[in-house]
Amino acid sequence: MRTGIENTGVNALEHDHIFLGADHAVNERRIWLVIALTAVMMVAEIAAGTAYGSMALVADGWHMSTHASALLISALAYLFARKQARNPRFTFGTGKLGDLAGFASAIILALIALLMAWESWLRLANPVPIGFAQAIAVAVIGLAVNLVSAWLLGGGHAHGHHHGHHAHGHHAHHHGDHAHHGHGDHVHDHHAHDHHAKPGDNNIRAAYLHVIADAMTSVFAIAALTLGSLYGWLWLDPIMGIVGGLVIANWSWSLMRSSGGVLLDVVPHGETLPAEIRHAIETEEDRITDLHVWQVGPGHHAAIVAVVTPAPREPAFYKGRLSALTELSHVTVEVTRAA
Repeated sequence: MRTGIENTGVNALEHDHIFLGADHAVNERRIWLVIALTAVMMVAEIAAGTAYGSMALVADGWHMSTHASALLISALAYLFARKQARNPRFTFGTGKLGDLAGFASAIILALIALLMAWESWLRLANPVPIGFAQAIAVAVIGLAVNLVSAWLLGGGHAHGHHHGHHAHGHHAHHHGDHAHHGHGDHVHDHHAHDHHAKPGDNNIRAAYLHVIADAMTSVFAIAALTLGSLYGWLWLDPIMGIVGGLVIANWSWSLMRSSGGVLLDVVPHGETLPAEIRHAIETEEDRITDLHVWQVGPGHHAAIVAVVTPAPREPAFYKGRLSALTELSHVTVEVTRAA
């Protein structure tokens, strides 16, 4: 085993820590486009509502502003993650910024849901006359804008979480191995990916949920207002508001759990990567005594693998066994001779 590093090998050992999602640039452009669309609609509704004395229009305009602010969080997270991707102070890159933004966005979504339910409850207790034709027109325009926005974001949205390992192009940049005296051998390896499958990106998911929540609110409103105008069921409008609030609160909780889990390095249920690492490394002689796997960006995972064996090999040997696991983007292997 080598006990030192030749100067010529140092450059080969150095590598970047860019763990941005495969669709980072596309998603960033889509979100800015949706923000522009939402902002134009928001200003138009507030202006028209003020001009025509429609409280429904003004209220919907301000409601859209809360979603625009949440979308702005997602957009700025993509921008900052891209700008700071090579900043060495981010020791594992900026891939998790999207999860931080997703968590913040989920809190805004929860607050919107609570406000919706509370306002609807107040309206149920104190009914007010509704201008049905005008309110339905506002809801239909809002729905159209949200469906266009959902279509724009849907192309880059990972519907659920894809934790399986997919067969796609994988190019490994081998940076060599370096040995430390006494405590075993450590190797860091960085893999570049050619992702065709879309891993769970909580940032685009957050933006998508805000748009879908708005669209669902519009659908509920159209249904309630139409039935209300036909049959005089004024109570249906606030009931739909409460139901919508509860559904959105549930989505918000789901987003908080998934993004919070990534921030806390929780291995999600159904994640097979730790088991696959054990299967690839362990033999009758080689045993893993310590294993840490965590997500460092959408579709990118890091791992620390401690191997105990009576016949130690170069770290590159064990690293080679893991080369087929394409979601592993940063690997540290420690090899210790069994007593």
